[in-house]
Amino acid sequence: MTTPSEWLAGARPRTLPAAIAPVLVGTGAAAAVDAADLPRALLALVVALALQVGVNYANDYSDGIRGTDADRVGPLRLVGSGTATPSAVLRAAWLSFGVAALAGLVLVVLTQQWWLLALGAAAIAAAWYYTGGSRPYGYSGLGELSVFVFFGLVATVGTAYVQAERVTPSALVGGVAIGALACAILLANNLRDAPTDAESGKRTLAVRLGSPRTRSLFLVLIALAYVLAVALAIAGYPWAVLALVSAPLAVRAALPVIRQARGTDLIPVLRDTGMSELAYAALLALGLAVS
Repeated sequence: MTTPSEWLAGARPRTLPAAIAPVLVGTGAAAAVDAADLPRALLALVVALALQVGVNYANDYSDGIRGTDADRVGPLRLVGSGTATPSAVLRAAWLSFGVAALAGLVLVVLTQQWWLLALGAAAIAAAWYYTGGSRPYGYSGLGELSVFVFFGLVATVGTAYVQAERVTPSALVGGVAIGALACAILLANNLRDAPTDAESGKRTLAVRLGSPRTRSLFLVLIALAYVLAVALAIAGYPWAVLALVSAPLAVRAALPVIRQARGTDLIPVLRDTGMSELAYAALLALGLAVS
């Protein structure tokens, strides 16, 4: 029987900062226009966390039944390792998506913005078809684009929108910044797995670009977030520069990539990039709120 600690490991908690970060920045953007609403922010957080856990279990299931998780150097894969049955992991994925849908429905009722139902359905579909279905787009190098859209722009702007009920410039710019950092997390993951992904026919962006260009893109994405924080400060949110305080964490995440680390030596990059995104988001949210 699968233990609770194994289920927790299968949920890949090191990826959860990518769900928390856009909610923080979106709430900061709402506070910048005096529209922060804690209950709605917490509901948005439940949606984001449940979607992240759901997509992690869905990926575990889909990769496991395809056999692409048979030889991995990263965190525990429940199906690929035989720790849990495919049907149990599939149920966990859809239970998580159900929680996200329920919290999202409450937000829709509160805001009376019924078109958000379609956006929520698109987010769940994107989560499933990343590695699910007959033609998963994650196998074609489009995973980073989806992460940028849904865990960057949609999550950040959406969080601000359900509180302020309008789209603000700071939410848009913050969404681009958070999307860049979320992409960097996925890119670090795929850089680590590139050799085994290539052998199994999984053509992620890291496989398509090759190691040198993937490493360069990772550094560009990290740098872009900090450039955008400075841009926000210049544009009228001076305290957005607080986000720069998180730069040492980003540097720590980037050093193994710069030093050509491979395989298991890249595992800390995923953790450190996630922590730098979370710190960046918290500081940027605070900066937007007090500006």
